[in-house]
Amino acid sequence: MPKPESFPIEKIYVPVKRRKAIKPQVVEEIAGSILEIGQQTPILVRPDEDRFVLVEGLQRLEACKALGETTVVGIVVSAEDAQQRTLLSEGPEADAERDKMARLKKLRLEKEAAESSSAALNRTDKQRARSARGAGENPGTSPSRASAPTPKKTLSEWIAQQKRDGGRY
Repeated sequence: MPKPESFPIEKIYVPVKRRKAIKPQVVEEIAGSILEIGQQTPILVRPDEDRFVLVEGLQRLEACKALGETTVVGIVVSAEDAQQRTLLSEGPEADAERDKMARLKKLRLEKEAAESSSAALNRTDKQRARSARGAGENPGTSPSRASAPTPKKTLSEWIAQQKRDGGRY
């Protein structure tokens, strides 16, 4: 593992998405700790042309800025390591965010399933209504018979079928 070194704070770029995660109360606590015992955990940065991009340690960086420091202790990581760390972000905030996203995905899928089943029920109701209308127009046929074409029978075939089925003619 690379050794921690000192980086000028003005050369460290914080991505806009990460800036939104600044928590003033946490920054204050870290600043107090840095005043008492110094910076114990280095930040992680990756090289990017003539600057460094913050990978991990936003609150520590902000605490150093708040204390008026011009440098911060950090470790350079490769772009691949930075991407992997971003994907596998550690800590309760990342876990909470993943849980939140999983819940939202589950809710979205449940909503889509409910909408599709509702749409299917509506289609089935409409088909039943059409079948019932079709049966009403042609009494003596059931909805299933109304949809299937029946071959024409002669009178003698019809009488023979009625006798077999026990019907009256």
